[in-house]
Amino acid sequence: MTTAVVLYPYLKNEAETIRSPDAVLAEAVSLTKAIDLTVIYQEVLSLREIKANAYLGKGTIERLLPLIRGIDVVIMACALSPLQQRNLEKAWKTKVIDKTALILEIFGQRAKTKEGVLQVELAHLTYARSRLVRSWTHLERQRGGSGFLGGPGETQIELDRRLLDDDIVKIKKELAEVKKTRELHRRARKRIPYPIVALVGYTNAGKSTLFNRLTQSNVMAKDMLFATLDPTMRQLKLPSGREVILSDTVGFISDLPTELIMAFRATLEEVLEADIIVHVRDYSHPDTDAQKQDVESVLSGLGLKETVDKGLIEVLNKIDLLPSDEQKRILTQKDRARNEWPISALTGQGINSFLNRIEQELSKDDVQMNLSIPIERGDVLASIYRHARVLFRKDNIKTISLRISGPLKDVQQYKIYQKK
Repeated sequence: MTTAVVLYPYLKNEAETIRSPDAVLAEAVSLTKAIDLTVIYQEVLSLREIKANAYLGKGTIERLLPLIRGIDVVIMACALSPLQQRNLEKAWKTKVIDKTALILEIFGQRAKTKEGVLQVELAHLTYARSRLVRSWTHLERQRGGSGFLGGPGETQIELDRRLLDDDIVKIKKELAEVKKTRELHRRARKRIPYPIVALVGYTNAGKSTLFNRLTQSNVMAKDMLFATLDPTMRQLKLPSGREVILSDTVGFISDLPTELIMAFRATLEEVLEADIIVHVRDYSHPDTDAQKQDVESVLSGLGLKETVDKGLIEVLNKIDLLPSDEQKRILTQKDRARNEWPISALTGQGINSFLNRIEQELSKDDVQMNLSIPIERGDVLASIYRHARVLFRKDNIKTISLRISGPLKDVQQYKIYQKK
């Protein structure tokens, strides 16, 4: 059993207005438990100021010492500088990691595909490189140069940084190859132009549960932060028979470390390519509004600010966990925004209404055509069924009469068969 103490230090005069300190601590505890650490003690620390050398004041460090003695690791639910991390480890004589390192550890355990493993490794190396700022005394030693003109040589910190840079370049090249493969897959999908619907949301909002219900898949779905990491795509047939590709992406979190956003950009490009972005929210969570802001902030950072400003389709998930009067209120159309759809991915409540909304969004720019196809042109008929929706069909002796609907770019190829 690996034991942990979880601490969330925050400035009194800069207390978060949307998310309470207790909620931030609770999330950090959940993250800690997600990698099978046993939390022995947890506390919110109210600070007057952040100390440059150790983040916490000397009195706080000494007060916590008896509680930390014998503990395997201390999780600081904040961002620590290398110096602060080192000094806390010296004072408490145990391993100390910050929120970024904790999330990296979780991602390292969750990644399964080659791309996911590479992305986590890149994030690890980028983070490790930032730690090479006089973190350890051995890094200040110099190594002798080679030959007569070698001079004093390079310091250990320079060598370590160079080795990390070499590894980073290597992994980026491998990821570039994976990106090429992903791009080939995208082109293949465009040849059979199914619209892409991407699910995004805060971690543990229920994206994978919704994904499984809609596609009858068995993607891992647990009440756990970052239960799934690698993106998954499946075909989904809407009530009208129209087919789309549904994409389940990695969950977001508050203050998502820059290293992770950059490393997972390749994966998140699936979101950039999506025709519709569905924001899945845990509406039963007390910090649902703060979580919404965090997700929208990450999406804006990925270049989707205009899409966010227009308003995403929002799935208000887990309504089965709300009190009955709250459920009635949210199910009443007048009490929610036009783009909000209350559902329970677990029980299936509201799913059909949500799918109809997706259908409506995909069809808003569709055009209709009346066609007359020669009876012997089965190839054209098969193409029509792949690229458009058939609203009406009548088989005659020499022709097949059809009324079709679909995006102009998909159906204009059949104009030569349009009825005059």
